[in-house]
Amino acid sequence: MSATTSRQPTGPVVPSESLRTPQMRRILASSFLGSAIEFYDFMLYASASAIVFSKVFFAGLDPALATVASFGTLAAGYVARPLGGIVFGHFGDRIGRKGVLVTTMLMMGTATALIGVLPGYAQVGVAAPLLLVALRLVQGFAVGGEWGGAMLIALEHAPGGKRGFAASFANLGAPAGSILSAGMLGLFTLLPEDQFLAWGWRVPFLLSIVLVLVGLFVRLKVVESPLFLRFDQEAEDRRVPLVQVLTRSPWVLVLGTLVAMSQLTISGMASVWGLSYATAHGADQTFALNAKVLSAVALFVCTILSARLSDRFGRRPVIAVGIVAAALFAYPLVMLVATGDNVSFAVAVVGGQAIQGVILGPLAAFLAELFPTSVRFTGSSLAFQGASAIGAGFTPIVAGALASSAGGLPLLAGVWIAVLAVCAAALLLAPEGSKRDLSAIDATTDPTTGPVAGK
Repeated sequence: MSATTSRQPTGPVVPSESLRTPQMRRILASSFLGSAIEFYDFMLYASASAIVFSKVFFAGLDPALATVASFGTLAAGYVARPLGGIVFGHFGDRIGRKGVLVTTMLMMGTATALIGVLPGYAQVGVAAPLLLVALRLVQGFAVGGEWGGAMLIALEHAPGGKRGFAASFANLGAPAGSILSAGMLGLFTLLPEDQFLAWGWRVPFLLSIVLVLVGLFVRLKVVESPLFLRFDQEAEDRRVPLVQVLTRSPWVLVLGTLVAMSQLTISGMASVWGLSYATAHGADQTFALNAKVLSAVALFVCTILSARLSDRFGRRPVIAVGIVAAALFAYPLVMLVATGDNVSFAVAVVGGQAIQGVILGPLAAFLAELFPTSVRFTGSSLAFQGASAIGAGFTPIVAGALASSAGGLPLLAGVWIAVLAVCAAALLLAPEGSKRDLSAIDATTDPTTGPVAGK
């Protein structure tokens, strides 16, 4: 039986002509809600790793070492994301996008709920952090498949001139999930500290179960991607998608990963390292989390606007503006965080997240347009999740080490600017895909470098 049999749409296998059709609205809602729920779970862990886990799961360590260990478990989730992108990308490219999206949501919700009932170091000793790492790996594995599927189900249904905006709905889930997770955790920090550490932080993790049920209700009503269905009917080349990406598109994979790192280093610096450093140097936890909520709103708004602009002016010009702005704001952000002042931290994190949104808006479509339909899930996921592992996963650890080194905060800012310069160079070398027919990318793929720039 063909893999297509159970997924045939009721109409012709073509993208939508408008974003306003009932089916397209359902697809965009599914992309946004599913991604928001997944990133609620994922970013809830990031916030908790900055203010909770060092005290609950690493209580036997020196406070400074406990913080590093807590960030280590955070990094574990980011390391697992490329593996999730590879595995789920394989199935997404071979049997379809929709089934992957249901699986990743169930996996993420289960792992997050289990973290909410996990005993601490005081109860089970070293088993506590080991179990925490295991569940974080499951989270990372799941979100590694979620982003690519949610992004492609929207992008591949969308009309050509609206792809950037449609694909951004998957990215909008990140700030929406951050708003919800930071707001929920911030609410429970109002409890006395002993109650917050004993049980208050666990409630937001357990609420993930309710969110997953809502997301599944919407997601199960979505039809399969028309471009995938067409490929599934006509394709003769059935080689392993990962092998095809590594052998036919290695150059664009590297370029896409480097460009994505520009956005993800901002996330690691402002949202994770910045939160931990500021609260350790005097900033109030509840105020800092509320500032993160405000910053996520700025990220949300800037993501929408920049995605719209990328449909009009192209992906690369809009992303370039974001990278230049990030380089200019790198030193001020680090210095503002270092003050330990509430308002200064708020300015740093809101400004950083707004700039991040400028890059994030076009990024999903930019990465997807680098790869043909046969490997689009695998290629775009591997680029984005690889950048997540390097850029967001290890940035807090590297930032902490540089901040405490002889060079201190100026060195940290300088290294970050150097990384952004490399990202900008990769952007200049990457092809612009906003005006290209997605199906035509299959026919204009160089066998050694991937999609040919300008076609």
